[in-house]
Amino acid sequence: MTSTDTAVDRFRTAVEQRDLGAMTDLFTEDVRLYSPVKFRPFEGRDQVLGLLGVLLRTFEDFRYVGRLDGSALTLTDDGDTPAAVLLFRATVNGRDINGIDLIHLDDAGRIREFTVMVRPQSAVHTLGEAVLAGLTAAGLTPAQP
Repeated sequence: MTSTDTAVDRFRTAVEQRDLGAMTDLFTEDVRLYSPVKFRPFEGRDQVLGLLGVLLRTFEDFRYVGRLDGSALTLTDDGDTPAAVLLFRATVNGRDINGIDLIHLDDAGRIREFTVMVRPQSAVHTLGEAVLAGLTAAGLTPAQP
């Protein structure tokens, strides 16, 4: 088993067990997470873990349904890195969501870039509202007027 497999497998297990604490060492300090509900990425381990905590509380019936491995260019620096795609299904506020987690790894096998994509558009809107409410409740973003 390579370090790539180990990092992705450990992340998947932590998500499935809803164990945010088990994710901490999997990310680089300067990890970037690109979300479908925010134009700018979440930057840094603390912000990413904060968002993932909200997502773990927001998604209902979350489950991974597939995995693809390979390499891909990062959004940050166009570096070709080991990457994995985890396919998932979930429900948010009664809406079915299909999505992927695109995970890029650094040379040490830690997650350096993370992109989440979901469909359909109505689910993106519902997810965006739920995540904003969760981030506000957790004190990670200011309350909207």
